[in-house]
Amino acid sequence: MAQHVDIPTLSEVTALLEERSPASVSIYLPTSPLPQDADADRIAFKNLATEAAGQLVARGDHRAVVAVREHAHDLLDDDAFWGRLAASLAVFITPEGLRTFRLPNRLNELVEVSDRMHLKPLLRSLTFPQSAVVLALAQGGARLIEVARDVPPSEIPVAEMPADVASSVGKASISDRSATGRIQGSEGQKVRMRQYARLVDRAVRSVVSGLGQPLILAGAEPLSSIYRSVNRYPRLAGEGIPGNPEAATDQDLADAAREILDRLYADELRDLRDLFEARVSQGRGASDLTDVARAATFGAVDTLLADIDVVVPGFIDEESGAVTLADHDDAVNYGVVDEIARRVLLHGGRVLALRAEDIPGGTSTAAILRYPV
Repeated sequence: MAQHVDIPTLSEVTALLEERSPASVSIYLPTSPLPQDADADRIAFKNLATEAAGQLVARGDHRAVVAVREHAHDLLDDDAFWGRLAASLAVFITPEGLRTFRLPNRLNELVEVSDRMHLKPLLRSLTFPQSAVVLALAQGGARLIEVARDVPPSEIPVAEMPADVASSVGKASISDRSATGRIQGSEGQKVRMRQYARLVDRAVRSVVSGLGQPLILAGAEPLSSIYRSVNRYPRLAGEGIPGNPEAATDQDLADAAREILDRLYADELRDLRDLFEARVSQGRGASDLTDVARAATFGAVDTLLADIDVVVPGFIDEESGAVTLADHDDAVNYGVVDEIARRVLLHGGRVLALRAEDIPGGTSTAAILRYPV
């Protein structure tokens, strides 16, 4: 069963970061790509939307309540939408409109109401999507397989995918000589495979470029290396699945791809932790919430590691970066960690939304700084 994923682009995230509305509602809920689970997902969203409306009612913003409820009801009535979901759903509502993103990550249920969107969980999909596309490439043909957590792999139709090496270059066999007799033997076969690989790359990019997911290559040599030499998709993983994929099932390839994704993530986290520790010794690392907030306000944060699940209610001064914590979450204050992430991104920094155990020092934030502050 395929997931219907629409991970936000950087420009879409930036638009959400910059948006301001006194009644900004952010809703996250885990969902299922299985059609039989659509009703349960719809009920869960309805309950969270009702909770958000309740916070607006408590603030006395009745006009906003009416508009937000209307947008939520419109989404609830969209049967086609609820039949095409992924692992999680993010919904952003203001009195002016509603936006949704279907995400491949399994996110916790959350509703936030303030004057800005709560985006930290959304950034998890940009940090580590936990899904990928496998290109099973062989001389006898190629297929594209979508891989995600908790759902069976599914083949993605590719309209322009060439049938095989020989037919894609108009030959009965890749051992055929050229008209002049110059292309022959192993050299000639590699020329044909390279022509085939370019056609595959073009067909695959027309599909995966809109998904924004890592591409994992499954294939045997020399075709695997040949494909890498002509590939133009920037998210092709360095590690591939060796061997002839024609002998492997989609599930075999999905299991191997998930292991590669786990290793990619673990390697990236290890490198980031090592870099953070090095920067701390140089005065360019911070983990105290107030220090990180101040650095983010001044544009000093190069990379922020933020706890995806924690919500620290309060405010951050626009000019000094001073943090004022609140006793409880309501429709007036906002998540301080989320606001730090917003400021880092708006200053051109990078934000990684992680689980608590992946952040150095066990704090809600860790920042690698551009310069000491």
